Amino acid sequence: MSTSIWQLQEAKSRFSEVVERAMNQGAQTVTKHGKPAVVIVSSEEYERITAPKRSLISALRECPEDLTKLLSPRSKEPARAIKLG
Repeated sequence: MSTSIWQLQEAKSRFSEVVERAMNQGAQTVTKHGKPAVVIVSSEEYERITAPKRSLISALRECPEDLTKLLSPRSKEPARAIKLG
């Protein structure tokens, strides 16, 4: 994904091009007084980066396969002692 940098006045006068580039080339940064002010991204990219992250547990729960055979019972024995130093 490439990022282009636009001065605010140029971005305003060429807004259609800025949008087209955001959709086809990636994020477009618009500066105001020489400092980054906003980033324009496609709606597809916005949805991807703002989508709620799934936990591993929820992903495993949604798995259509039976995962119980992958789980082995945990040992009831205490952890072994190790000598430090």
